[in-house]
Amino acid sequence: MATVSNIRSIEAGIVERTVALFKFAADRYARYTVYRTTLNELSELTDRDLADLDISRSMIKRIAYEAAYLA
Repeated sequence: MATVSNIRSIEAGIVERTVALFKFAADRYARYTVYRTTLNELSELTDRDLADLDISRSMIKRIAYEAAYLA
């Protein structure tokens, strides 16, 4: 007598989702690191240096965000 088993392996789905979660978390962390690094480096510049770059202090957060999340 032949028997057909219709049991799906959910472990493959769990593994794939876990790997995707870790990749997502790693990507978020990398982007946040770029944001914080850019923000810190621009904040350390003097007003004269920022003026030479045609940047005002009020633009620093936006520039850091664009560098990390829109580039």
